[in-house]
Amino acid sequence: MLPESPLTIKVPGKLMVAGEFAVLEKYQKLVVTAVDRFVYATLKDTSENRLTLESFDLDAMPWVYESGAVQVKTDDRRVRFVEEAMNIVYTYLSENNVELAPFHLFVRSELDDASGRKYGLGSSAAVVTSVVAAILKRFWPEKPSKKLIFKLAAISHVKTQGSGSGADVAASSFGGVLQYASFQADWLREAYNASSSVTELVNKDWPYFRVNPIQLPDNIHMCIGWTGSPASTHQLVQGILQLKTDNRKLYEQFMADSRTAVSTFLDGMAANEPSAIIDGTKQNRRALAAVGRDANVDIETPLLKTLCDLAEDFGGAGKPSGAGGGDCGIAFMPTREKAEELMSAWKAAGIKPLDITVSTNGAVKI
Repeated sequence: MLPESPLTIKVPGKLMVAGEFAVLEKYQKLVVTAVDRFVYATLKDTSENRLTLESFDLDAMPWVYESGAVQVKTDDRRVRFVEEAMNIVYTYLSENNVELAPFHLFVRSELDDASGRKYGLGSSAAVVTSVVAAILKRFWPEKPSKKLIFKLAAISHVKTQGSGSGADVAASSFGGVLQYASFQADWLREAYNASSSVTELVNKDWPYFRVNPIQLPDNIHMCIGWTGSPASTHQLVQGILQLKTDNRKLYEQFMADSRTAVSTFLDGMAANEPSAIIDGTKQNRRALAAVGRDANVDIETPLLKTLCDLAEDFGGAGKPSGAGGGDCGIAFMPTREKAEELMSAWKAAGIKPLDITVSTNGAVKI
């Protein structure tokens, strides 16, 4: 029996913890966490298909599924991530002979603040995941697995964006803290083009993709600070990839340094050893700063440098979270007292501490 309408799905945002940029290569481990800022997708049964994106003030846009594609009746390009997510999940359901009925989908995000400032919490990935999860949970005859939600969201996100590791989609789909290795966007695009159906691609083994839940020890304290300048992830990634072309030796040195840093960090988590987590964070910071200099891209901005230096001054360690260039930094501190001292020092330096923690759940019905 179909669930009663309306149905609301809550999906967490993400923060990258360790292993940025390196995760774009095969088998490279990254640590990412879901955070307790959310995107909400509400699906209501209606007589006609409608889409409302509250963050963009786009209300009750008609949409159709014709000739194997979803089309939203608007010229606004901001709908493209949602439109492709609907397209992929609708196609998957149609391929599996699932009967579909009209609905009005409402999407609302709290990943940015009230003034619209972006914190770098992975909004497009969380939105895509929320759309996929809501439609699956409404129409799929059994409870959809986290992996099914992830794969459909990853396909649609890469189709729209063209690149990316998928770590943000994984955080939104699975929740918690994850050890992650990317499916490789190039592989996924080629596999999509070579597959006869979305179902075939979902059922196929994704050879490079790995995800394992892990847990931060209780005796380490995570602090997140926002430096007030949103980063262009695409530009920063392109700069690092250019280094791979221009100076392979320096690029390979970064890969080795990042691999060592992430291994130290993961060993500290597994052994419940805060000092190793702090050491791994310092190593990862140095690796990111070095590759930024080598590639002539501004990963560790002056305010991110202050964020990291202050964390070390108080006995912990900090690093840029994600691509750097602004947005958030993340720090790990040995005690709650040191964490509180750090956040006070951040405020004094013009860095905004964010009151966010790990979200243990991925996409869930509320």
